[in-house]
Amino acid sequence: MRRSESFHVPHKTSSRVWDDDPRLIPGLPDETSLQILARTPRIRYLSLKAVSRSWKAAVTSPEIYNIRKQLGTTEEWLYIVMNKGLDGRFLHALDPISKTWQRLPPVIPNRSCMVEHRTCAFAAVDGCLYMLGGVSGRSSLTSVWKYDPVSNSWSAANPMSVGRAYFETGVLNNKLFVVGGISFSPVGDNHYSKTPLQSAEVFDPEIGLWSDIPSMPCSKVHPTAFLEGLHDSVRIGLASYRGKLYVTQRFSTVGGEVYDPETNLWMDMPTGMAEGWPPCFGTKQSVIVDGDLYALHRGLSSVDAKVYRYNHHDASWKVVVGYVPLHDKSRYMLTGLLGKLHAVTKDDNDNIIVMRADKRDDSTASVDKGDSESVTTSESYIWNVIASRNFGFGILEGCQNLDI
Repeated sequence: MRRSESFHVPHKTSSRVWDDDPRLIPGLPDETSLQILARTPRIRYLSLKAVSRSWKAAVTSPEIYNIRKQLGTTEEWLYIVMNKGLDGRFLHALDPISKTWQRLPPVIPNRSCMVEHRTCAFAAVDGCLYMLGGVSGRSSLTSVWKYDPVSNSWSAANPMSVGRAYFETGVLNNKLFVVGGISFSPVGDNHYSKTPLQSAEVFDPEIGLWSDIPSMPCSKVHPTAFLEGLHDSVRIGLASYRGKLYVTQRFSTVGGEVYDPETNLWMDMPTGMAEGWPPCFGTKQSVIVDGDLYALHRGLSSVDAKVYRYNHHDASWKVVVGYVPLHDKSRYMLTGLLGKLHAVTKDDNDNIIVMRADKRDDSTASVDKGDSESVTTSESYIWNVIASRNFGFGILEGCQNLDI
């Protein structure tokens, strides 16, 4: 991904010129105009929509994004979800190049359908974002909401076959997998039952349909173990790695499953991988960057936070970042952005901060304009805060990347 050159946008001098002329830019073929618009940074698209009706149609059409792919001018943005309780969930996008934030439409338009925080899943596949499942009242949800960045809008997608909460998602072969979790159902007055799930299903965004895949065998960890960490929001770890889906569980015993989409079968995870996978608290603690699997573990306090990298040759984990500047009472997430490790959390002033891990011995790891050096974390890495924003009261609930 590379940032394209910014093009000058002609000033809208007359609606007669811009709205009556059938061409996007008077005097130029539409094909040339689209090439120009496709090279314009996407952060400018909100302004471009105001130029004319034809420009709004152009920058909100799939065609211009197809051209961006052909030209290599796509841009990778970070999207985070903030849960503001009764006010709902709000989506915010960060352009890491311009360091500009955009507030996007609320995640669930219908405020009457409120979902408890930390119970749903947030995923990205095929250029769109998805919010799935969760708990509302005393029942787990099957609902799926889809955000399309082209139209900048949310819509309801086909629901899952089973209501799920505290579950994980992964993407393989441009398909979205949901795995495990807990099913809640009301029992009498003000009570509910909790059922651990071994089932899994897969969503194909091209046709918009779900289909079942074999359930996890849970040969080493009984599924009821999922309930042990419910109140602490302990989730299973999951990663789409080397063409397979890796699911680990760490409770009183350690186990893990690996799903192979080619055989449609589950198998036991390599022992060293399962035993060494850092315990997962919260959400999105594992990420793939340049083909390598990383996991973040905070430990008993923030001063113990470390990033581990997995070596598939000998099924072992190694600490690669010896310290991550987290705060004891803040949620935190690990993600990959522009080919580097990033952490998302809150600082002492309740600002959301996005930190990039730069190698100290990497000549390209200089602080970009607008970055501020945060903490020297180890002999080989330094953390730079690349962006921060105060969104007011709210809980950091999820983060994903889209490159469009």
